[in-house]
Amino acid sequence: MVRKAAVTAVSNGSYLQGQANGRLPSMDSGQPAQEGKVVLKKKVTLLRGISIIIGTIIGAGIFISPKGILKNTGSVGMSLTVWTVCGILSLFGALCYAELGTCIKKSGGHYTYILEAFGPLPAFVRVWVELLIIRPAATAVISLAFGRYILEPFFMQCEIPELAIKLITAVGITLVMVLNSTSVSWSARIQIFLTFCKLVAILIIIVPGVIQLIKGETQHFKNAFAGNDASIMGLPLAFYSGMYAYSGWFYLNFVTEEVENPEKNIPLAICISMIIVTVGYVLTNVAYFTTISAGELLLSKAVAVTFAERLMGNFSLAVPVFVALSCFGSMNGGIFAVSRMFFVASREGHLPEILSMIHVRKHTPLPAVIVLHPLTMIMLFNGDLYSLLNFLSFARWLFIGLVVAGLIYLRYKRPDMPRPFKVPLFIPALFSFTCLFMVALSLYSDPVNTGIGFAITLTGVPAYYLFIVWDKKPKWFRKLLGK
Repeated sequence: MVRKAAVTAVSNGSYLQGQANGRLPSMDSGQPAQEGKVVLKKKVTLLRGISIIIGTIIGAGIFISPKGILKNTGSVGMSLTVWTVCGILSLFGALCYAELGTCIKKSGGHYTYILEAFGPLPAFVRVWVELLIIRPAATAVISLAFGRYILEPFFMQCEIPELAIKLITAVGITLVMVLNSTSVSWSARIQIFLTFCKLVAILIIIVPGVIQLIKGETQHFKNAFAGNDASIMGLPLAFYSGMYAYSGWFYLNFVTEEVENPEKNIPLAICISMIIVTVGYVLTNVAYFTTISAGELLLSKAVAVTFAERLMGNFSLAVPVFVALSCFGSMNGGIFAVSRMFFVASREGHLPEILSMIHVRKHTPLPAVIVLHPLTMIMLFNGDLYSLLNFLSFARWLFIGLVVAGLIYLRYKRPDMPRPFKVPLFIPALFSFTCLFMVALSLYSDPVNTGIGFAITLTGVPAYYLFIVWDKKPKWFRKLLGK
């Protein structure tokens, strides 16, 4: 693959580009800073790291519809067991990423680790699918939840117009993009505030639930494992839903170069965040079942709202606002982190050069942030979002399983690599097996949607040879790619 020549150039007085091979120097390299060099600064503290992880994991799902797990497990007891096991498995995956983040001190998350372990082709396919489909669709879906719930208090007596939801959603997406383009510090501060709001929202559910338990409201926990028997195909789908609810623990690894003292703060932030989220999720589901039966939960469109209406009266109007703030936090955290993947991929020569440029005064990867805006808007107004997510949900776990398998491979390929934080080998082995097993099972249980997603992912292979490997491109084609 042809690498970019060493460059240090200002574009239009606003951006400064990376140097040799499309890379910016590592923040931990010990190299003296060159005059005029613009880099992403280390502004992610331990508290900000925790807020990125918690604020991105906790979205609308825990408040709106945790019924996917209950539906596929068949009983209250099994659903709570799956919530707990998924939390533990997610912690295992997060610990694996903590090791990778402390020994490979580059931003980019999945992309960077696949590139280091398996080379450029699978890394390019990962960033290709993320840029074109996964991230715009995922951002549009969580943004639609934000739009719906921010308008909920104004349309209590009637249905919210779909156009109004999409317009307020477009405003929310634009606001997040502007925020992330303007200031890293302000993005992080707002993320801390929104994470606090999420935790308050969860406590608003947990505390009344605990009070209900103290009063003896345990009728829905009697014969907790009785009910419809979970099918062999249902349990993997329940785990799929659970792992999706916990997904987001990997986002701090996307901004490794901006983390202060990454050897200490990345493992600490990941462990603290996952313990808080797992305990919060399990207790929130326990609280639901103190007031709502399994059958009522399956029929509810928004479980948190149903729960609040029964126990809190008029205060239940605050729940949609907290859900909207929770969604906004997930939007902000996701865009903040994933833009760094595009930034690093451009630095490596896998995306157009402009995406590796940094704003001189604001020190933000502005082009890598705003590239998502038009794609997300197209998805929002024209795409069948939920079908796209169904097609490609398996791709996320395929590549996460590949990353963790890469950790095991790097233990043998590069045994002398410094590893300030090291996990026992059984943890990456168990986690990667679980991810790849879920992916294989989804091909069997839902061959149509998964097969379409697999085909979309494979389009990255010819794209790699067309855009990256092919040397004799026409001049107009090179200009289009910014080369």
